Amino acid sequence: MPKIDKKKRNWRDKYRFSVTNDTTFEEIWRIRLTKYNGFLLITFLVFFIIGSTVSLIAFTNLREFIPGYPDVNMRRNILLNAIRLDSVEKELSIRDRYFENLNLIISGQKPVNNYLPGDTSGKYKTIAFNRSPEDSALRAQVETADRYNLTLGPISVESVTSLAGLHFYPPVRGIVSGKFDPASKHFGTDIVTKPNSTVEAALDGTVILTGWTMETGFVIEVQHSNNIVSVYKHNSALLRETGDLVRTGEAIAVVGDSGELYTSGPHLHFEIWYKGTPLDPEKHIIF
Repeated sequence: MPKIDKKKRNWRDKYRFSVTNDTTFEEIWRIRLTKYNGFLLITFLVFFIIGSTVSLIAFTNLREFIPGYPDVNMRRNILLNAIRLDSVEKELSIRDRYFENLNLIISGQKPVNNYLPGDTSGKYKTIAFNRSPEDSALRAQVETADRYNLTLGPISVESVTSLAGLHFYPPVRGIVSGKFDPASKHFGTDIVTKPNSTVEAALDGTVILTGWTMETGFVIEVQHSNNIVSVYKHNSALLRETGDLVRTGEAIAVVGDSGELYTSGPHLHFEIWYKGTPLDPEKHIIF
């Protein structure tokens, strides 16, 4: 018992740490602690340092200095490469089916249907969509606010007379496989032509957009005079960059089959926009 009481007293004994002037022996700073208080103080400081370090690494850009941790550009490139890899796998699958059907036709057999089945992993028929009170209130607010908005409504009939003096150059020569149909949100014309044919500018202008999307593949847009914009989609390669000046009939892209929507072979999706309104290209160009 005496040894246990002595240990308890040692934990409760107070110790003083002081800073003293060596010349005048004046006590400048002091602190009085027990062993128990010192242990708690050291434990708090250790956990505070660990927590601060973890917070700095987790919520600041300091984590990018950790060896092996990807930075913003690397993560963006990883995501883009994953998307492109998925598209390449689909294109390779379509190409393999094409060659298989070609071999079957040569051998006198019936080709296999190229229909791509949808995703059957999910049970979409069992999904129930419930309209919440907040959703109904928001719909009513939007409908009330836009009731007298003159900018809404069906697409206005195009004015051909204002474009009568313009002569559009056909971007490609081929067969029209898809008509202009604003009702189905198909705002252009699909022209089937030879693979790797060049896509040529319909008018003089400036390239205002070049890029790639999962739906329409490689896309290039050209701004012309008189508030006219021409759009060229599903290209296999782009020959011009944003800001380049192009002349009528100048090659700007290569016909392809890029993109995952509305494409089943090499063709060009061509659109003409006049003052924000889509025009029927077949009324202005003979393909």
